[in-house]
Amino acid sequence: MSTLGLLEAELSILFVNDREIREMNRKYLGRDRPTNVLSFSMREGVGSSLHPTLLGDLVISIEAARKQSRSWGLNTMEMITLLIIHGVLHLIGYEHEGNRKEAKRMAAKQKELFHIVTKGSASIKNP
Repeated sequence: MSTLGLLEAELSILFVNDREIREMNRKYLGRDRPTNVLSFSMREGVGSSLHPTLLGDLVISIEAARKQSRSWGLNTMEMITLLIIHGVLHLIGYEHEGNRKEAKRMAAKQKELFHIVTKGSASIKNP
């Protein structure tokens, strides 16, 4: 994660189905619908300084990754990789909702990191 300026970082990843991620999305974010990835930062709020290398938790729906992979021009594993990158960017403060400039910044960083991780063997198609 040195590309992001993180020499030491830790996170957990939980893979679930659409039903489970919908329940978590409703419970924690008040959105009663499935999504592809949820990010829960440990770098914010009370106790955030206890473990400075702990980024947080990612929850990824394998079902959503499978469904979305075709529209992105990726196989399922590449889509999961993209969702991990997307989630990590959220954990370190990137945002795409409500701000067009920030959304472009996040999309560019996501594309850059995906290219690095896949060593250019896959490219993202705009869905």
